[in-house]
Amino acid sequence: MIRAIRGAITVENDTIEEIKAATVEMLTKIVELNELNTDDFAFAEFTVTEDLKSSTPAKFARTELGWNTVPLMVYREFEFEGGLKKCIRVLVVTNSEKTQKEIKHVYLRNAEKLRPDLKLR
Repeated sequence: MIRAIRGAITVENDTIEEIKAATVEMLTKIVELNELNTDDFAFAEFTVTEDLKSSTPAKFARTELGWNTVPLMVYREFEFEGGLKKCIRVLVVTNSEKTQKEIKHVYLRNAEKLRPDLKLR
């Protein structure tokens, strides 16, 4: 079956190092919690808020996690009143035998407030 997994994480500052660390943390947690392998991925789409310009999360998915064969796209998230700042989001589409209810979505740091119902325990 094809399943979609959501993730989001925030950074304190718009730096290459912080974007790298946050991206690796979020993606690693998604992989671990959902028991995935790189070959399971159909593709991943990232969004970054307007205030993040120093680097792209797709770069670190490839260089740090070895997602070289996974199609990746990055989009600029539209800005809206009251929207979360300095946020990286991902939608990972994967092949999985898990049911939709078994999928673990990952919201970390200040992004937890986006989906408090999915807070990791």
